[in-house]
Amino acid sequence: MTKKYILTDETIIHDGRTLYRIKAIRDFGSVKKGDLGGFIESEDNLSHEGNAWIGDYARVFGGAVIYGNAQVYGYAQVWGDAYVYGYAQVYGDALVFGKAQVYSYALVCGAARVYGYAQVFENARVYGDAHVYGDAQVYGNAQVYGNVCVGISARIPDADSSRFDLLDESVGAS
Repeated sequence: MTKKYILTDETIIHDGRTLYRIKAIRDFGSVKKGDLGGFIESEDNLSHEGNAWIGDYARVFGGAVIYGNAQVYGYAQVWGDAYVYGYAQVYGDALVFGKAQVYSYALVCGAARVYGYAQVFENARVYGDAHVYGDAQVYGNAQVYGNVCVGISARIPDADSSRFDLLDESVGAS
């Protein structure tokens, strides 16, 4: 495995943890050698394999792992034991934490929150001020946005390949 980034001397303190800005040391994906990325606590947070990257001012720490071709950028934060992988994207002010997973081609952005054991995958989109938590799963081409809370053991699929939208409602049944 050839390393693709290094930890720089630029640090920030976040919740009592020291996070290091990353810097690309080779070209990969859309990242060019010398590009500065976001902040991580350790190299365990971002795989050197694939094209995964943490950009801008995004922060990844704790046991969280970004790998595959996933992208975390903007002011997004991923922590705890969360995983973001595949071609997933987390950006804006989005938070992914706990043991949550965002993967495949899923997108979490805006001020959205995904936490607990929640999963967002396939082509699902979670954005705006939406919260997905507990054991909830959002998948297929489902879109969850607005002031929506999806939790407990909810399953939000896309059974007909049509968009499933929730507006300002709470969903908690399985």
